[in-house]
Amino acid sequence: MKIYTKTGDKGLTSLIGGTRVPKFHLRIECYGTVDELNSYIGLIRCQDIKTHHQEFLKEIQDRLFTIGAALASDPEKSRMKIPDLHEADIERLEKEMDRMNEVLPELTHFILPGGNTVVSFCHVARCICRRAERLTFHLADESFVDEKMTVYLNRLSDYLFVLGRMLNLDAKTEENIWIPRI
Repeated sequence: MKIYTKTGDKGLTSLIGGTRVPKFHLRIECYGTVDELNSYIGLIRCQDIKTHHQEFLKEIQDRLFTIGAALASDPEKSRMKIPDLHEADIERLEKEMDRMNEVLPELTHFILPGGNTVVSFCHVARCICRRAERLTFHLADESFVDEKMTVYLNRLSDYLFVLGRMLNLDAKTEENIWIPRI
């Protein structure tokens, strides 16, 4: 199978189901942003972090592929069986955040992105996740989007924030807190 098809050379691409849309279509922006997020999560996984975090992030990457496949499908025309997201996927993120929060110091200030490289990657991924969430809500305003996808993206951005705090703690790096100038 060739990677290049030349079918997108005029600025159109196909959704699952065969519908051709412009490459700037909102649906393409949504799954492209989810793909960008998945790449950053892969970058976080490659860092020197605990195996538990690496394995959990791999599960998240799998769920993001599921979300991307659903977003890449024309809800009106696709007959392809697409994996689906489950409530348990959302609950798993919540439980993991609760587990980390049990050992994290109380949050008393806003946190500025940074602390160390891997924590900075978490903050970049969190921002991309928020963008994916906003775009997906926008798409849901005009087309069918399973609500579990937007909820999952919302929890995932929270998880990435908490993971950044946890990785700072693991590395014994001081949190980069915001002290407002008044």
